[in-house]
Amino acid sequence: MSHSRFSAVLFDLDGTLLDTAPDLGAAANFVLGQIGKAPLSDSVIRQTASDGALALIKAGLTDIEQTEHDLAVLRQQLLDFYAQHLYVGTRPYDGMIELINWLNQSLIPWGVVTNKPAFLTEPLLALVKELPGCATTVSADTLPVRKPHPEPLWYACAQIGVQAKDCLYVGDHIRDIEAGRNAGMKTAIAAWGYIAETELLSEWQADVEMSDPHSLLKWLSR
Repeated sequence: MSHSRFSAVLFDLDGTLLDTAPDLGAAANFVLGQIGKAPLSDSVIRQTASDGALALIKAGLTDIEQTEHDLAVLRQQLLDFYAQHLYVGTRPYDGMIELINWLNQSLIPWGVVTNKPAFLTEPLLALVKELPGCATTVSADTLPVRKPHPEPLWYACAQIGVQAKDCLYVGDHIRDIEAGRNAGMKTAIAAWGYIAETELLSEWQADVEMSDPHSLLKWLSR
């Protein structure tokens, strides 16, 4: 039996469980290249990735250029390219495999609650053989609402068979922490994720801030 204080641990996907920035960035730069724009830097990609495909496109265009292009079309082109290249450069964060193995060995169920649509989430997770045992996956379109609404987290708890108050939610965006707090969960900031330099993490009002998955594992297992 586990000695952890939590009955389950739920994770955001992009920037928390997986480093998806290499493939999201490659998709964005492919689309930008098609219209003659310079590629985004790795830094810009990592600080923008949590805000989605449209934000990545906008990051490569001036305000005037944004009015000259059909952003919806460019966004769809990015998603189409990305859907065909989900697991090229994407990998679990350093220490995440050990963390998931510990959860599995400790009989603590874990799952994913993400604002990524299911047509991307499900095939991506199926490709990540290093992280077995995911008990539930809640995507952007699983329910009529998404984070920061608490319903996706409550739904995940119902799927696993645990109470929200006994769960930890880990994420790298303020909406993750808001969702967790709204759901009545304990929350942990994945400070290793896609966080803009301008963010003040203390303002997110999370229960804990973790620098890397190794630190999270140490905290959970103490």
